[in-house]
Amino acid sequence: MKKNVLKVMGGLFTCLSVMVLPFNSRGQADSTVVLSLQQCVDIAHKNNLDLKQAELMAASGQLDYQQSKNNLLPNLNGNVEHGMNQGRSIDPFSNSYLNQNISYANYGLYAGVNVFNGLSLMNSVKQNRFLAEASQLDVQQNKDMLTLYVINAYLQVLAATDQLVQVQNQVNLSQKQVERLSILNNEGAVSPSQLFDLKGQLAGDQVTLVNTQNQLESAKLSLTQLMNIPYDRTLTLERITNDELLARFTGSADSVYQVALKELPLVKAASIRKESAGFGLKATRGQYWPTISLGAGLYTNYSSAASTATLLSTSDQQTNQYVLIGGAKEPVYMPVSQYNENKIPYGNQFKNNYSTNINLSVRVPIINYFNTRNKVARAKLAVDNSNLVENNAKLKLQQQVEQAFVNMTAAYNRLNVLLQQTDAFAESFRITEVRFNEGVVNSVDYLVAKNNLDRANINLINAKYEYVLRIKVLNYYRHAPLW
Repeated sequence: MKKNVLKVMGGLFTCLSVMVLPFNSRGQADSTVVLSLQQCVDIAHKNNLDLKQAELMAASGQLDYQQSKNNLLPNLNGNVEHGMNQGRSIDPFSNSYLNQNISYANYGLYAGVNVFNGLSLMNSVKQNRFLAEASQLDVQQNKDMLTLYVINAYLQVLAATDQLVQVQNQVNLSQKQVERLSILNNEGAVSPSQLFDLKGQLAGDQVTLVNTQNQLESAKLSLTQLMNIPYDRTLTLERITNDELLARFTGSADSVYQVALKELPLVKAASIRKESAGFGLKATRGQYWPTISLGAGLYTNYSSAASTATLLSTSDQQTNQYVLIGGAKEPVYMPVSQYNENKIPYGNQFKNNYSTNINLSVRVPIINYFNTRNKVARAKLAVDNSNLVENNAKLKLQQQVEQAFVNMTAAYNRLNVLLQQTDAFAESFRITEVRFNEGVVNSVDYLVAKNNLDRANINLINAKYEYVLRIKVLNYYRHAPLW
């Protein structure tokens, strides 16, 4: 019996040595998909639809900026009109009335340039330039936030993987003890209650194992959804070294805030939008000024009724009128000319009917339903609102940095305490297990010591990854690499 007991105890110590080092495990060795944190971030940036929408919005803002610059250029427009008049109408060639079907054509080319409009166009260019820059910063902000989400999900998978290893070791240890006590119970060396206590513990560990497996798959699902790729049970991730897990954060909350104030896209975008609102106000005020425009046009036309007459001959013809000469009626003759009508060709009309004009116009706003005044008032409100948005962004940033620093400090302190607690419970369990195997303590004392160590190991796993996450958040605020 002693030989069997020693054999069982040797297996228990081997299992315990694996249990207390869960962070060195590679997890599922037969996984077919292995991704690093950088790969997960890159995939998420490539596939995330919200990020693509932000990029489209930024592209739209860039087009608005380009269009505001194009508005400074002269405009050139052409028009071509072909038609047909039926019945009584004016001949566009002779400007006289005709009662026939006429086909006609009009052509025009007009150019105009805005000489002065109170600098509204120039200020609109500056306004849209800042808006385009802010849109680009919004894209970067979305990328940074998505990166943080991916890092959090990545760490959740790693934590769940380590927890699964830890729980599996707990199951193995409980299984070994059940097997040992079953042998001792068959030989009548232990109380049956101790065996059933260990069987109950084994069942509880197996339930925990199932729950932990579900947590791992849920964490994988969350990560794959962020990356917008199909869920894969075989997905495994590259491990984070213990040095990175336990690295001490250097820096103060104020130093982090000062860097974030200058570098964080969210705050920079708020400041740029404030500048944009200022130029928007200037552009709107420019509408109070007169608008001076210069224009020029070139026109020609065609009419199917246009023709030229060629004189062929002239003869005197008697009319129905007469005059009295000496009491006698003498008929009246009048000259009648014969003409040959020739249609003017299309090409000749096109060349010969040219007309041009040039104009300088001044439009002075006097009363336009107070539309400009209300626009200026709204632009002032936009400036005031942009100031509030910027100040609010800075205030929230400071609060978030301070909260993140407090969370990091608490996570670091908790991690150190749990490291000490785990070492203490590991030694306590080692002693209790030896005494339990020797029959000095009962199963209740053994299970208490085991459960204390199990909880400490699980808490230590959570604390390590929570500390890593808190550091990543602070690195985001101080614009440091997130991985």
